[in-house]
Amino acid sequence: MIVFTLCPTPTSSVLHSSSNICLTHFALSSISNPIGGGSLSFKPRTRACRFLVLFSAHSNPKIVKSNRRSRYGQALSPYDSEEEDEEEGGDDNEDEDEFEDWSTDDEFAEVSDIDAKRKRSKLQGRFGGSGRKQPEKGQSRVLSIFSVDKELGGKNGKHTLEKSIDGSYSRTLNRKEAVSSLDARKEKLNLRKIIKNKYPRLFEEIDLDEKWLPLIDYLSTYGLKESHFIQMYERHMPSLQINICSAQERLEYLISVGVKQRDVKRILMRQPQILQYTVENNLKSHVAFLTSLGIPNSRIGQIIAAAPSLFSYSVENSLKPTVRYLVEEVGIKEKDLGKVVQLSPQILVQRIDISWNTRYIFLSKEIGASRDSMVKMVTKHPQLLHYSIDGGLLPRINFLRSIGMKNADILKVITSLTQVLSLSLEENLKPKYLYLINELSNEVHSLTKYPMYLSLSLDQRIRPRHKFLVSLKKAPKGPFPLSSLVPTDENFCERWAGTSLDKYLAFRQRLLLKEFANKYEKKH
Repeated sequence: MIVFTLCPTPTSSVLHSSSNICLTHFALSSISNPIGGGSLSFKPRTRACRFLVLFSAHSNPKIVKSNRRSRYGQALSPYDSEEEDEEEGGDDNEDEDEFEDWSTDDEFAEVSDIDAKRKRSKLQGRFGGSGRKQPEKGQSRVLSIFSVDKELGGKNGKHTLEKSIDGSYSRTLNRKEAVSSLDARKEKLNLRKIIKNKYPRLFEEIDLDEKWLPLIDYLSTYGLKESHFIQMYERHMPSLQINICSAQERLEYLISVGVKQRDVKRILMRQPQILQYTVENNLKSHVAFLTSLGIPNSRIGQIIAAAPSLFSYSVENSLKPTVRYLVEEVGIKEKDLGKVVQLSPQILVQRIDISWNTRYIFLSKEIGASRDSMVKMVTKHPQLLHYSIDGGLLPRINFLRSIGMKNADILKVITSLTQVLSLSLEENLKPKYLYLINELSNEVHSLTKYPMYLSLSLDQRIRPRHKFLVSLKKAPKGPFPLSSLVPTDENFCERWAGTSLDKYLAFRQRLLLKEFANKYEKKH
């Protein structure tokens, strides 16, 4: 058995007998087989210091240094001279290492085919790194194969040491890991190739991530094309990063509450963020809010399709305050709220206070509109609050003035038929006015009695009925009665034409084909 102790010594210490040198800093367990192997256990102190190894006087040098070799590989006698001992290991005081990097002495590690010092230097430079603290002069430099193997994770770890021709060591990937990495790269390249072939425009115009492919394939079933995905990407890129299961859950819920499948594409184009809105915390609460306004379930889907952005507004902090303003400030009755929202869902997502005040002030000054008349206008046609004043309201009011209507007449027409303010001047109002004067022999003031005339289709309603009665010689002399244009086709045939509905429909079809042919000839 080998008995020795490790003791810290100052640089000027004098070696005394082992019985009174110093306190022991390491406890070494017994070594059952010093040559073939054994177990060493050390209990170091927390601070770094230098050590001397003190061997008992009766230690057998053959056992202690049984595998000694020279730097050239020749075996050395355990009784060689002190010069040979220095030739192999050097002076103990020259190469002491830091306490934190301790390991067993080289004399216990078999290292063949390379110079011991050269190997220690290369291994330390390879794995110690520039960040390691350099040893101080006079400290022992100890680096065993055991510590290197521990640092690299051993032979069974993710990396192994590979010895090169010149004797240096390098880290190499485990063979199985390298094959797996290569397969992953090949799979990724193949996936990119598939994306490029399937969505070439997306691949070129946006930074398409292969992770988005399942979602894009799913949304394509709703009719979305590459151009649509590009617009979604430009409007809200994170919408394409949604998990396909989450997107499917949200879209299927919208369909379950009445959204038509054909409207999903339009919804996603206008509000791609809807893919991020959770069913429980967002979609259901907004649907419940719409229901509380008196909107029937059959119309919920249409409102969502018309104003999908309402899901981005807080029910408590935005939507409910808007409804309170319509009731308390505008004056709309609570029973009419459902009707108003159905006619114009956008009213819930606009600054209703600004829209109401600016249009009320304009119409009151321009044509003398009262508050009651404004409430009637908004209740019948809430889109009024969306129309531009300079580009929408004012030009149409000026047109009605130009054909001889006074402000009182204009106010009466607009109050009764507010959608007049949304009709095209060139394609609708002007042609109807000219037909009223030139063909129906009516005057402008007749519009105050029958403002509905301006909302009827000239090609589908006004002209066919007028021509049909003329062909039957049942058209009254003088101004044509505008009241005959109001009822349904069945009532018109029964009351005014005195003939069957089929006969009138056939006449109207021939008239439409003839007018279409005339327009086509004029263009060509």
